[in-house]
Amino acid sequence: MGAVSRTEKRLRRRSRVRRKIKGNPERPRLCVFRSAKNIYAQIIDDSVGRTLAEASSSSKDLRSKIGKDGGNRKGAAVVGSAIGELALSKGVKKVVFDRNGFLYHGRVKALSDAARVSGLEF
Repeated sequence: MGAVSRTEKRLRRRSRVRRKIKGNPERPRLCVFRSAKNIYAQIIDDSVGRTLAEASSSSKDLRSKIGKDGGNRKGAAVVGSAIGELALSKGVKKVVFDRNGFLYHGRVKALSDAARVSGLEF
């Protein structure tokens, strides 16, 4: 048996968490994905498999605010506040947070804190 890569470990953590977390119409799932250069957030209703809102540091409307900071905590905070405002405009106040196997630290934490400040309840 060979060494397990970081990606495989993250995918195992993701599947463990995903077994417990399901988004429904009352509390959809706020899913976060981070890459080396960008961070992405989606609000998903798992009962119908539909994305209700999305924001990312690579989207054109946020690119002007973020600049080259898409891969750090400042960029994650901008994406978090954007996803919070989008969710509230669509009538979503409460969400279930899905860190997608990433540790709740750094950029993931900055995104969730900014979403809370903008009005989302976890």
